[in-house]
Amino acid sequence: MLMEDRPLSELEKNIYDSLMEIEDPEIGILIVELGLIYDIRVDEEKKAKIKMTFTSMACPAGPELKSQVLTCALRVDGITDVDVEIVWTPKWDPRIMASEDAKVTLGIYD
Repeated sequence: MLMEDRPLSELEKNIYDSLMEIEDPEIGILIVELGLIYDIRVDEEKKAKIKMTFTSMACPAGPELKSQVLTCALRVDGITDVDVEIVWTPKWDPRIMASEDAKVTLGIYD
C-alpha cells in the first residue's frame, strides 16, 4: 500500500513529517518527495512499521537511508520501537511516485 491509499493517524503523520529531513545523498532530493516511503503503520503498542524502497536495488546509500529513517522515526514522541522494511514491490517509478517538484528536479515532464 502506498502512502496516499489511506489516512494516517496522528503518530503516523508525525513520523512522516520527521522523515522530511532525509535527503537522498546521490540525487539531492528528499526521500519523501521521491516517493520512497511506501507505508507507515503504528500499532496499539506505539511500534512503527515503515515500508520503504530505494531508487535501485544497488543503491549505495541504501544502508545509510534505512538508518536515517529508523533514527528519525524513533525521535517521534510516543513511538516505542521502529521496524524499517525494504521492499521492492511495487517497483519505484519516479514518473508515478515522485512529487511534482521532484519530477521537475529530475527532469521528468508530463
